[in-house]
Amino acid sequence: MGGQERRRDIDRIKKNKKDMSTVKDDLRYAESHEWVKLEGDIATVGISDYAQHALGDIVYVDMPEVGDEVEAGEVFGAVESVKAASDLLSPVSGTVEAVNEILEDAPESINADAYENWIMKVKVSDPAELEALLDAAAYAKLCENE
Repeated sequence: MGGQERRRDIDRIKKNKKDMSTVKDDLRYAESHEWVKLEGDIATVGISDYAQHALGDIVYVDMPEVGDEVEAGEVFGAVESVKAASDLLSPVSGTVEAVNEILEDAPESINADAYENWIMKVKVSDPAELEALLDAAAYAKLCENE
């Protein structure tokens, strides 16, 4: 295969990968690919569809304990796939109110639906932190440029 043909194939694969990713308008996103949905003072946190596609088949999710304190921008867990392990960075600060216990036995659920299969719920200590996160349009642009 010639270099030009290979380049076209690589570009096509990258484009298809991006096309497969869903970005939801009602969420906020961290540049590290976590999403947040705020309802009252509770933030539901997970990884984006783009992130789960990039990771591949997820085999383990390391989650915090209920009652743990998390800080925006700090590691709160990790996601491991057959290809790589990736730290999870909390997009908000607060107290962990719940973790998605389904992921303990079925971490691959994130691959099935990254937005339905959240990782943790946090009682947010500073709702203003969400203003620093990306909206759907800005996050989609970030993903296009990766």
